[in-house]
Amino acid sequence: MAFRIPVSKPYLTDQELRYVSEAVTTGWISSQGPYVKEFEQSFAEYNGVAHGVACSSGTTALTLALRALGIGPGDEVIVPEFTMVASAWAVTYTGATPVFVDCGDDLNIDPALIEEKITARTKAVMPVHIYGRRCDMDAIMELAYEYNLKVVEDSAEAHGVEPVGHIACFSLFANKIISAGEGGICLTDDPHLAGQLAHLRAMAFDKDHTFLHKKLGYNFRMTNLQAGIAKAQVEKLDAILAERRRIEERYDKALAGIPGITLMPPREVLWMYDLRAERRDELREFLDAEGIETRVFFKPMSRQPMYHDPVWPTLRAHRFSEDGLYLPTYTTITAAEQDEVAGKIAAFYS
Repeated sequence: MAFRIPVSKPYLTDQELRYVSEAVTTGWISSQGPYVKEFEQSFAEYNGVAHGVACSSGTTALTLALRALGIGPGDEVIVPEFTMVASAWAVTYTGATPVFVDCGDDLNIDPALIEEKITARTKAVMPVHIYGRRCDMDAIMELAYEYNLKVVEDSAEAHGVEPVGHIACFSLFANKIISAGEGGICLTDDPHLAGQLAHLRAMAFDKDHTFLHKKLGYNFRMTNLQAGIAKAQVEKLDAILAERRRIEERYDKALAGIPGITLMPPREVLWMYDLRAERRDELREFLDAEGIETRVFFKPMSRQPMYHDPVWPTLRAHRFSEDGLYLPTYTTITAAEQDEVAGKIAAFYS
């Protein structure tokens, strides 16, 4: 169904069209085109990080990060219960085992619960900045130091949150803060890791391209077409984040005091405006009928069939998944559209 007010839409301008058109007219449409390197450099510089390695998605970014760190069969990686399943899948793709930790009231991984899940096989922690809400990275980095663990930040929903881990991974899917339609990027200050990420991304060719491959690599490259869009997005990222801050503030004001609604803690950057709602599914049906799209919260990893653990009904992640949803959130949403969304929610509960 087509919604009058969709849950998301990309913010594209003439600059994206100009870069893509140039890529087409010059014939540089593959991963060898110049926009790939320009995007990598510009996004790394924006985040104050030395190296960027672009790839085909946020999921492949996580997979590359884990592989570059040498994580594989027999290893364990700490992953939040409350996240999109791709976070856990990336661990599974390497042959390692994801070990899940419940969330706090901000939906992010609860650092106080991490230590009890660390074993001799634990090699890394993967904090996920949910909906743009920054994890407690000070506590996570301290634990990582004490136990000699690597930190892979899943920043798929958090463009604008400063990376502090060993590798930070971003998604460029069409609904993200900035987008290339599909795509991802890894950021790191470590030149060796950056080299490994780029090597694995491009099928692990040797230097002379002799077609003798000494390790399992991937075709996870980003095209020049995608990179042109991504480069244009980075150029206006400050403006995008500022507008999204205004969107968050408008929703905060418009939704305050509506019975049946519980507002969530503030976000460092706004990806999606999340909240908790009594009679959530009925509310969603009501909004659907009014042409307003919403999405429910993630379900716990321990509820997923491939990771099923009977503990899942006791988790905070489950409790939030039962009544949480997020509202239409995109850079070009108007104040009038936000007022309509809030007004319809108020009407439902009245």
